[in-house]
Amino acid sequence: MFVDFHVHIYESSWHPWVMDFLKKSNPGFDFSQQITRERLLEIMDQAGVKFAVILAENAPAATGLVRNEYVAEFCRGEERLIPFASINPHTSPNMAEEVERAYEMGCRGLKLLPSYMYFYPNESRMYRLYEKCADLKIPVMFHTGTSVFRNVRQKYADPMHLDDVAVDFPDLTIVMAHSGRGIWYDTAFMLARLHDNIYLEISGLPPKKLLEYFPRLEELEDRFIFGSDFPSADIKRNIQDILSLPVSEKAKKKILGLNAARILNLNL
Repeated sequence: MFVDFHVHIYESSWHPWVMDFLKKSNPGFDFSQQITRERLLEIMDQAGVKFAVILAENAPAATGLVRNEYVAEFCRGEERLIPFASINPHTSPNMAEEVERAYEMGCRGLKLLPSYMYFYPNESRMYRLYEKCADLKIPVMFHTGTSVFRNVRQKYADPMHLDDVAVDFPDLTIVMAHSGRGIWYDTAFMLARLHDNIYLEISGLPPKKLLEYFPRLEELEDRFIFGSDFPSADIKRNIQDILSLPVSEKAKKKILGLNAARILNLNL
């Protein structure tokens, strides 16, 4: 059984440039239909995915808005779907209170997109939020690495900014979505070597190229987490590509489920 740590849904269409990208990236998927819970669960079943993290997104400048309330309601009553909130520091006067409200709604993690929201992860104004997440024992996922969407500012996505966060919050679980994609693979890998609380999440990366990006992947097999970035990717195909990699079966099991299950306290 597998865990997909990076799944998107949407209330209404994202910005046109986002939808155009999605259709090109996953041409076999029918974007004319809404992504309902039933439809997503069927896709998960076909791919052998037992649990999926469903992401809110508060990034109106770059992609759009998927409210915490919408994601919490989408997942409510279905233990296989795990909602993550999203908070934008420019629109949230009290981020710590907002994440606590999201937690009370059922959200079990937080996703932040520094390059979409225009902030550095190690800014002091973010620290009360991290403290609250550590108190709640929920992981924080940070978008790291490059993106092709309009209005993204790549400078904020350098994983090195997470070094301060990992040092200052050793009890906070930090997940680097996209693992420094494009420019910072070596930085992301080294940070995960240095900090026990940092994980490398591989959504948005072609699975067949993982060993090109991370030739020493098996040295950190306890820190890699599978994410598909659905609907921009086919979940089943991505899993099959990882299963075909020339790494140990033990590493594949950890990447495709066991590491995520440990972070999320799931029983596989």
